[in-house]
Amino acid sequence: MTSANKDFTVDVVIIGAGPVGENVADRVVQGGLSATIVERELVGGECSYWACMPTKALLRDPTALRAARALPGAAGALTGDLDVAAVLARRDRFTSGWDDAGQVEWLDGAGVTLVRGQGRLTETKTVTVTDNDGATTVLHARHAVVIATGSSAKLPPIPGLAEVTPWTSRDAASAQSVPDRLAIIGGGVVGSEMATAYSSFGAQVTLISRSRLLPSVEPFASEHLTEALRAAGATVYLDTGVTAAERDSAGTVHLTLSDGQVVAADEVLVATGRTPNTKDLGLEHVGLTPGEWLPVDDALTVVADGTPVDGGWLFAAGDVNKRALLTHHGKYQARALGDAIAARAGGAKLDLGVWGRHAATADDRAVTQVIFTDPEVAAVGLTAEAATAAGIETRVVDQDLGAVAGAALHADNYRGHARMVVDAERNVLVGFTAVGPDVAELLHAATIAVVGEVPLDRLWHAVPAYPTISEIWLRLLEADGRDH
Repeated sequence: MTSANKDFTVDVVIIGAGPVGENVADRVVQGGLSATIVERELVGGECSYWACMPTKALLRDPTALRAARALPGAAGALTGDLDVAAVLARRDRFTSGWDDAGQVEWLDGAGVTLVRGQGRLTETKTVTVTDNDGATTVLHARHAVVIATGSSAKLPPIPGLAEVTPWTSRDAASAQSVPDRLAIIGGGVVGSEMATAYSSFGAQVTLISRSRLLPSVEPFASEHLTEALRAAGATVYLDTGVTAAERDSAGTVHLTLSDGQVVAADEVLVATGRTPNTKDLGLEHVGLTPGEWLPVDDALTVVADGTPVDGGWLFAAGDVNKRALLTHHGKYQARALGDAIAARAGGAKLDLGVWGRHAATADDRAVTQVIFTDPEVAAVGLTAEAATAAGIETRVVDQDLGAVAGAALHADNYRGHARMVVDAERNVLVGFTAVGPDVAELLHAATIAVVGEVPLDRLWHAVPAYPTISEIWLRLLEADGRDH
């Protein structure tokens, strides 16, 4: 819908039409309310065009090729190398060529009204949208305004870095060609996944991390990944910073490292964290600071000093609230929030029982994540270090994944590792991490065990099928050494 200087009243206004905003709007409409969603870029957001979908499309072909090479019969049938042009073309299909017509059609079918432009809070329950031509649409919300604007790549204050025009995650996900030499600053998820992808495409990759790789996961997973990247031909600098950047007249970027070394590259990808998309939302009109993350309670109400802002009509879901910067957790928040807004608007009494279903409690100690590197890393809940820091008396149980019969059948020379972190007092799982080829499919079983607080003596009766990699659960329980 395009509107010029118009004024509308709807039940709920959502700023941001990524997966989080779409899910809030869908649940609100299913609950009997009207919803208008505001988007300044592409409907579908970061995940659809510059993150989850295109990056996993880039990584899938190299993973499949690795899997085939790990089996002698399949390896013997392989001819030639990875067809990078075909990989990029398949990636483009998943982004629909960066055209959001299909997503707009979905919104229309779901009964959600779209207004394109920059949305800003201008007064209580009011959002003013300015389109590219300067025309404005004023949206008044009867019940709620939801901010679901996500986050953007953060550029660190390294001298000269901005001037070399570095890639961000968006550029790496949407590149139409592969540089001969790619330097990556940052060893988190984005940096590690793109190092995996571009190494497989034939680029000479240099990955520079101020700490170990993937610092938020168990150290053994970091060690497996570091070894694998180096084996794939990447240069990996750990505990190393970048102090300066410069692009010469020939187009080569020179990065000066904290130890004095200089790295030359054709392009440099900056993957050093995220910043909230809240700079131009009119937050000052509700007493909040533009450019900052939006703190929320478990009901996802925006709060200041623990108190709902301006009476409790403003909500924030997804990356922008910094609870868990993961699309699936943002969508989880959106489902809970949309249902709760609809219930409250309909007069339902939201007692603790109802909020137990519609509060985002998983974002505390049951965050799930798969990192699609080679090898994959899958994790849920707390690491051993985080559990100890939380005051939990723990038992840490480790097991070699390669020793499981299903893994040996899955690939020759399978290498991997799994760990479960047990709350010793309650005898329940509070954390699980696995690293190895194709471990992603192990994760939901662990998630159910963590969220359901399944006692280990009951988990013994969840019999894993033989011979599958899931037999790791039996091996972990056996290694725990308890008499059940």
